[in-house]
Amino acid sequence: MTSKIIAIQGNHPSKLNPLTDTSVFLANEIQNKKYKIFYYDPKNLSILNSKVIAKGFFIKFNYENKKFFKILKKQKLNLTKCKVILIRQDPPFNLEYISTTYILDRIKSKVKIINNPTSIRNISEKLYSAKYQRFMPSTIFTRDLNEIKMFINKHKKIILKPIHSFSGNDIHLLTKFNSKLLNKFIKKHDHIMCQKFLPKISKGDKRVFIINGKVCGAISRIPKKGSFLSNMSKGAKPTNIKLTSIENKISKLIAHDLKKENIFFAGVDFIDQKLNGDINVTSPTGLKTLFDLSGKNLAKIFWKELKA
Repeated sequence: MTSKIIAIQGNHPSKLNPLTDTSVFLANEIQNKKYKIFYYDPKNLSILNSKVIAKGFFIKFNYENKKFFKILKKQKLNLTKCKVILIRQDPPFNLEYISTTYILDRIKSKVKIINNPTSIRNISEKLYSAKYQRFMPSTIFTRDLNEIKMFINKHKKIILKPIHSFSGNDIHLLTKFNSKLLNKFIKKHDHIMCQKFLPKISKGDKRVFIINGKVCGAISRIPKKGSFLSNMSKGAKPTNIKLTSIENKISKLIAHDLKKENIFFAGVDFIDQKLNGDINVTSPTGLKTLFDLSGKNLAKIFWKELKA
């Protein structure tokens, strides 16, 4: 009988914002069902005597308190003693991230791991979207300066994105070819994503939540004045919305594909009814924001679907 322990692999709780954080929201929901929460940092994950061990702490979350978490007990835990492990650390999706997926692969037949570590490794958040380019603005993935130059000449305004970053970091809007900036950018990020700029981003994007192959809800995020970044960490304002029939159809298609790929929880983003090429599978966020806007509690659905 597995004990009632849920482990979270994530960035230290002191770095989280409880007002918006999805990991805290999910943990808070399940601890009310008498589960214990064990929390550890990816760097404290090891294979010792062929067991997967994490050094971390049991923790209690409480939205009412000014300090929203309390560390109860530090310890090393054999992760096969958990009921579920949630992989929730932020990208960049670098070699450390990949190493933790290999370590967790050792125990995925004994513990439910969300998302499946093999699947996280196989689905590059930006590159996976190449499969759906017919639903996207004109987009290329390259590190070839000539290709980028032709792309800028054709579209006049383009967005540059690193393939393995997150949260609107390192995103540039280019209106002309700038070899110095591009050389530096490619040196730092290797292959990059270039996309035709969609001016309607000023009206906001849409983040769609997918749980267990089902489209479960969505929010919109409106960039602050003068910005083209719709990330809440960059000052965008969330609002409640409904999906259009086109967005719903595309989301359902992706949800169906992700379920086949063993991805349980994902976030998909649209701008102006087009996919923007972000299919978040590493640590999707926004559930707490949806709850605050609409009263819709997807944490309940998350745990219920996981039982199913």
